[in-house]
Amino acid sequence: MANSKQTQTPVASFEVFYSQVLNPQGELVAPLPYFACDTDELIALYKNMVMTRAFDTKAIALQRTGKMGTYASSLGQEAIAAAIGHAMKAEDVLLPVYREYGAMFQRSVAMHELFLYWGGDERGMCYANQSQDFPIAVPIASQVPHAVGIAYAMKLRKEQRVAVVVIGDGATSKGDFYEGINLAGVWNLPVVFITINNYWAISLPREAQTAAQTICQKSIAAGIPGEQVDGNDVIGARSRISKAIEKARQGGGPSVIEPITYRMFDHTTADDASRYRDPEDVEKHKQLDPIMRIRRYLESIKIWTEADEQQLNDECSAKVESEVKIYMNTPPQPPESMFDHLYAELPKAYQAQRDELLKQVGENNG
Repeated sequence: MANSKQTQTPVASFEVFYSQVLNPQGELVAPLPYFACDTDELIALYKNMVMTRAFDTKAIALQRTGKMGTYASSLGQEAIAAAIGHAMKAEDVLLPVYREYGAMFQRSVAMHELFLYWGGDERGMCYANQSQDFPIAVPIASQVPHAVGIAYAMKLRKEQRVAVVVIGDGATSKGDFYEGINLAGVWNLPVVFITINNYWAISLPREAQTAAQTICQKSIAAGIPGEQVDGNDVIGARSRISKAIEKARQGGGPSVIEPITYRMFDHTTADDASRYRDPEDVEKHKQLDPIMRIRRYLESIKIWTEADEQQLNDECSAKVESEVKIYMNTPPQPPESMFDHLYAELPKAYQAQRDELLKQVGENNG
């Protein structure tokens, strides 16, 4: 009788690496990247993170007092956004999800524009000083195919630009993500996928929405590299994201970066995370606060003082209040504006509706 035992030979093997420069105590556990040797750059990153948190705190207050609509907080994720914004060049294109405020601020988006957006005014996504970046993407993973299309155009035009797309861990379970990384790998596109692992896809824990040991290993199926980084370590995150962006810029192809962090607030202000999260787990992650981590380091090397902190807090408070005034004093759009951006030339049926609306508005105002 023939031996039916089959011989199995390994044909491929993969590794996923995790990196960190600053530990939770703000101590160096790896050599400083080149950019971090410039203390002015480190202070700029820290200021961006503190300003972002001040904005976030005010946005929640505006929502709670009925002055703004549903809002997605960035509490606990400031380091990732700061790292993204700092690593990108002006000519690159950012496709954010809805917590990358720190990156958006570095790319000339104004606070009052974000207040407008979350207040239900579409003009908030028509940035006055940033015409290249995409608006906030609320539909899950829809921005991934957009990023791939943008990167394909960059490659066709032989431009040394990079598309940087940000999604959450839950979005990596969507077909949009798999299709996007597959095409990016096949076409060797200049795109970086930032897949933020904050442990929660709304109320679904990370382990309940994917069986993958890591999020970034999903890139292996697309033939592109993936790695983890401590998302509460702004120095480490900035270093790894920058390397991926510059590799893509030089024709080295796409990458997947998985920053590990924790969503400290509810999914949005319409959510109540206490229904599904253990408060002890939340308290544990508060000890990993990204802002305190970099502040401890700045203080340890004697370039940041309590007086500096007070001055920064005062500046942030004044800046946020100034932007709130712009938001609150922005006149609402006229009702007929809902027709103005549908078509290059408005069809007769819609024109009649627009005319009727203007008539009614005129009668009501008369």
